[in-house]
Amino acid sequence: MTQLIGLAVIATLILNIFLAVALIFLERRDPTSTWAWLLVLFFIPIFGFFIYLLLGRQLREKHLFRWEGRSKIGIEKLIDYQIEAIEEDTLDFRLDDTAHYQDMIYLHLRNNHAVLTQDNDVQVFNDGEAKFEALIHDLEHAKDHIHFQYYILRLDHLGKRILDVLVHKAKQGVKVRVLFDDIGSRGLHKRHLRELTDHGGEVEAFFPATLPLINPRLNYRNHRKIVVIDGRIGYVGGFNVGDEYLGLNSKFGYWRDTHLRIEGSALHPLQTRFILDWNQASEKHDIEYAERYFPAIPRKGSVGMQIVSSGPDEEWEQIKDGYLKMIFIAKKYIYIQTPYFIPDISFLDALRIACLSGVDVRIMIPNKPDHMFVYWATYSNIGKLLKAGAKVYIYENGFLHTKQIVVDDELSTVGTANIDVRSFKLNFEINAFIYDREKSHELAELFEQDIQLSTELTYEAYLQRSRMIKIKESISRLLSPIL
Repeated sequence: MTQLIGLAVIATLILNIFLAVALIFLERRDPTSTWAWLLVLFFIPIFGFFIYLLLGRQLREKHLFRWEGRSKIGIEKLIDYQIEAIEEDTLDFRLDDTAHYQDMIYLHLRNNHAVLTQDNDVQVFNDGEAKFEALIHDLEHAKDHIHFQYYILRLDHLGKRILDVLVHKAKQGVKVRVLFDDIGSRGLHKRHLRELTDHGGEVEAFFPATLPLINPRLNYRNHRKIVVIDGRIGYVGGFNVGDEYLGLNSKFGYWRDTHLRIEGSALHPLQTRFILDWNQASEKHDIEYAERYFPAIPRKGSVGMQIVSSGPDEEWEQIKDGYLKMIFIAKKYIYIQTPYFIPDISFLDALRIACLSGVDVRIMIPNKPDHMFVYWATYSNIGKLLKAGAKVYIYENGFLHTKQIVVDDELSTVGTANIDVRSFKLNFEINAFIYDREKSHELAELFEQDIQLSTELTYEAYLQRSRMIKIKESISRLLSPIL
């Protein structure tokens, strides 16, 4: 028996060495992530191996999202035109607010093929009741199609109410497609939406498990929230579908989030993103190009916008690059709201430099965790910026889930990407980058209203934290690259 135990120990050590070699020489990860996984492998020698198999393997599937119909929309030609026009300083900007940020627009054009649209009408929601009432109203008035994608879709009171509307529209002949993430919506299966499919609706799950309880792509999730109605109305932002997003969960209380309702030409790239995601997940119901999905849209407003997406299938971290560019551009202030603040060193350095350069950096985080290690890693990173002069606010009126940055009352972004390694590297995300003084000012005012519902965390108070909190921070900081 002793001999068998000894052989098992030796085999485990050998296996760990092989995995370590693979991590260092084959995976080609960044050094911080490599060290974090090495710690897991050597301090949890047996279970660490299985954790790595489930969560650690890199996504090998490049070019996941392909759609032949994309060339028929005209977006690619428009992108080429906009890149050339910015290079030659001939692009027609309808507002000075937009023209002022052409270097950032150029970044997203080259980095993400994110076309600039300048005719959008945008409505901001910071409350779940208002957002879902507006969404349900728009769903009820759909005439041709509904494309409905959420990371979390629960069939609780809110979910069933929305499902009833979707079924009703399918019965009327509206083409309804529902896409949900298999892990985010765990417990939900296609069979639970059979009433919708029985009436002509279509349902797909993103990266589903190949075997029960086994999902080799467990760590790579589609965190996007997209709704497109008739190719004319779109929604994107932080709210998922579930009663907790209406503030009905006693653990979290009121749910503070931000979501956008969009009308205008930004619907074309938003629709394209949904179709790419849908066709990747679809087993036999791929969407072919049709003009009905990309109707001519009359000018609705004057908000400039780019729809930017990112994911582990890409070489670069496009949304993080956009966040960093916003920090570099800032002259007066940077307002950040995020439920998780676990950035890499480049992001922390950029904010620290902004603070030391006299920019008013304000960061708002929740007062309660929905993931314990993530919360203490957030707390650890906040301490570094407090020392540099950042102002930090702990939101006390429930749970803060919004992913929002505002710079200088002119530039802002709202979407699904948190400020953490998971959103930057592992999840499939989507954000709207907004070049508009009025909308950015509106988002800044919401931030300032939230300050009244928050407690400021000073550097002096942070230094008084207990020894136990310091231990939790230290452990979480070590694991932060893989959280």
